[in-house]
Amino acid sequence: MSADKSLRRGIAALAALPLLALAATACGYGSESDEGKDAAPAAKGKPIEGLDKVRIGYFPNLTHGTALVGDQQGILQKELAGTQASYSQFNAGPSAIEALNSDSLDITWIGPSPAINGYTATDGKGLRIIGGSASGGVKLVVNPEKIKTLDDLKGKKIATPQHGNTQDVAFLNWIKERGWKVDPKSGKGDVSVVRTDNKITPDAYKSGSLDGAWVPEPTASKLVAEGAKVLLDEATLWPDKKFVITNIVVRQEFLKEHPKVVEAVLRGAVKTNAWINANPDKAKAAANAKLKTLTGKALPPEVVDPAWKSIQFIDDPLASTLDLEAEHAVKAGLLEEPDLNGIYDLKPLNAVLKAEGKPAVDDAGLGVK
Repeated sequence: MSADKSLRRGIAALAALPLLALAATACGYGSESDEGKDAAPAAKGKPIEGLDKVRIGYFPNLTHGTALVGDQQGILQKELAGTQASYSQFNAGPSAIEALNSDSLDITWIGPSPAINGYTATDGKGLRIIGGSASGGVKLVVNPEKIKTLDDLKGKKIATPQHGNTQDVAFLNWIKERGWKVDPKSGKGDVSVVRTDNKITPDAYKSGSLDGAWVPEPTASKLVAEGAKVLLDEATLWPDKKFVITNIVVRQEFLKEHPKVVEAVLRGAVKTNAWINANPDKAKAAANAKLKTLTGKALPPEVVDPAWKSIQFIDDPLASTLDLEAEHAVKAGLLEEPDLNGIYDLKPLNAVLKAEGKPAVDDAGLGVK
């Protein structure tokens, strides 16, 4: 397949994501709940571009570790100087996108499916993806007493977080590549794909109603703590073992009106990722401390340690993986046609990366012209 044809196919394939992701969580690692507010460190210095406050969203999940750590350590606020970072937490992709589209949120960390939903639902006028944040952190975990090899999945009940979400598409594509058949709508076939909220999956597994799950962290590690076994790490299926799980998006109007504030947030994200990768144990502790503040409960070591280790915190949004994800969705029989040209604007990020002495990142031909 030529690059142009592959890109066209990828763009075409993603059209149904607005429909499928409407009720889905961000890549399946969120859950339905009300948004929360988080008190940030006080702003110090002169407001950037005269803006007193920037409204930033993220999810209380390890896959949003850049935001968790950047908030906890005050790195994001430091880069914003006198512009106060006002944080909101979301557990569902649609609620974050709704906040963005209703002008009650400016910038948010979010998964690829709801980002695509937000872009296409506004005919390309609502948001732009301006940076990456995380890759990986998705595993196939199974009951080792029932499933010992990949072939043993046939006839078993395997959970994914939501119909049509990123993990659901990945699992359906994997099934199809093995020559097995599953109806993408009902989930019935050679394997029973059971769409289950991540909050419910561990209890469903313990009750015996599930034989395994294709899920993101920390759900995968929670299942392992209950006796499940990792049978496959999704990263092994991708080139260079990398695929997008979390992006940073901005409201287009905000980007146009406050480009220096957007650059400050991106600079904070880049510096946070550098600190995370230089101090993995301290960063893991900081993320878990923030989770305890936000949810009232820290993750136990047997969950947070393997979960954190499986996630890569990066600045690159891995735009090229969207094309492959799209092809997977086409093969899964889930998607129709949108136009995603212009969904990325990586100029601010690349300016930050250049200033930090880091290489530029690519938008895979889907950048704003």
